[in-house]
Amino acid sequence: MPAKPKSVSLVLGSGGARGHAHIGVIRAIEELDLEVRNISGTSMGAVIGGIYAAGKLDEYIEWAYQLTRSDIVSLLDLAFSRRSIFKGERIIKALEKLLGACQIEDMVINFTAVATSLEDQREVWLNSGSLFSAIRASTAVPGVFAPVELDGRLLVDGGLINPVPIAPTLSDATDMTIAVNLAGLNDDYEPPERAERALETDNSYRQRISEFLRSLQWSNESDSDEDDTDVGDLIIKSIDVMQGAIARLKLAAYAPDKTIDIPRNACSFFEFERAEEMAELGYRRARKALAELDS
Repeated sequence: MPAKPKSVSLVLGSGGARGHAHIGVIRAIEELDLEVRNISGTSMGAVIGGIYAAGKLDEYIEWAYQLTRSDIVSLLDLAFSRRSIFKGERIIKALEKLLGACQIEDMVINFTAVATSLEDQREVWLNSGSLFSAIRASTAVPGVFAPVELDGRLLVDGGLINPVPIAPTLSDATDMTIAVNLAGLNDDYEPPERAERALETDNSYRQRISEFLRSLQWSNESDSDEDDTDVGDLIIKSIDVMQGAIARLKLAAYAPDKTIDIPRNACSFFEFERAEEMAELGYRRARKALAELDS
């Protein structure tokens, strides 16, 4: 890596609502006058990375920072099938309406979204075609959002096998690679104090999950309260554990020039109403990690 790098390959990892930390990381990189030439993203990293590569990040920020919990729940379209809890189409349509259709090959910044092929049991690099089709595939968390059929393959969340997708950047002719890991250890991070939120029937995604399970007769009315399980949270937490372990292996194997760790206890998967807070956390972590470049 040269003493004063100018160009960057940016790797944006998966982690649900923590992915809004990527916004702050990007702002910190811009302040250092570093040119992002290539982006590789998985799941929420594909969302933020793809939107930034399309030159639409400011529009997205204006929208995302205003989201409330009720807004988020309204974007969760129940699937009413055994493949997933939510379809995942309503969110993508909202983003496409907000930002406009875009083809990956037409974007100024090279972009790759990483998904997982269920049949091939390997990662798939999506670097052409519809941006939002690629994002939809990369964010299809198994069991939560429906898988996507694309080019004859059934695709799910890329974070399943590659939560920090460094590999697509290995042949990049840039000065340095910066990776953002959303599954960082909790270290000394203290989440801000927040009042407990009541689980209201009209604005809770957990309520929607419960209704979905009852519709499939997976819930037994005779079960005791002690046996009641929040299936959505269980799925997400299990995936978090798996992705954290894989992320550490990927970072050790490929060793980017700089790694920015976002603690996994910063917020839960569905807390998208905390976008601005997560962006600020990402900014602070990025400025600290990249301090030696500030000259």
